[in-house]
Amino acid sequence: MKRKIRILILVTIILILLKFWVGIYIHDEFGGKHLFIKHRPIWKTFFYSPRGMSDLKLSEMSLEEQNEQILFDEFILRSQTIE
Repeated sequence: MKRKIRILILVTIILILLKFWVGIYIHDEFGGKHLFIKHRPIWKTFFYSPRGMSDLKLSEMSLEEQNEQILFDEFILRSQTIE
């Protein structure tokens, strides 16, 4: 019984760590989903660019879209090369 509880706790800890350090982004041009390692821990897992390939400026977006775009820029564009 104790062994099962320890295994359950270990699995839970691993899943929480993965949630903080592994993310998925949707490619802004082709739409494919890609797995990546985050450069800092954040609860957010799925990243996308509301701007996509358009010339839309950050000031023209809603507050929610601005936040999504800022996170996409930080975690995908600045930290990695998009494939």
